[in-house]
Amino acid sequence: MKLKHIFVVDDERIIAETLTAILQKSGFSARAFYNPLDALAAAASAAPDLLISDVVMPQLSGVELAIQLTKLCPDCKVLLFSGQAQTADLLLDARQLGHDFSLLSKPIHPSDLLKQIRSQEALSPKNLAVQT
Repeated sequence: MKLKHIFVVDDERIIAETLTAILQKSGFSARAFYNPLDALAAAASAAPDLLISDVVMPQLSGVELAIQLTKLCPDCKVLLFSGQAQTADLLLDARQLGHDFSLLSKPIHPSDLLKQIRSQEALSPKNLAVQT
């Protein structure tokens, strides 16, 4: 599966914009969102192939966003990242709801991020999380 549309969601604009720029320069179609509710609304009209989202955000956590978005877009893959300690609890809650999120280390080098994204292209929908 070729990832055609990637949503990057982070309430810190510089992070969302930087990741989006890296992805676009690497040949991906990526769109930055600073509010998870905006990303969820956009997915209703244009489903992403991949969601890259911070976990701890106002309005809606990245885990909650991922759960809602994958209900709306079942083929969407998920890559989560966070620097917050409460991430582990949120991921545990998601697992109890049947969502299998894994955990990787962050900060992640852009080349490693791109490698993770490209490895997801060949796989069936999976959920992947990045944590600092």
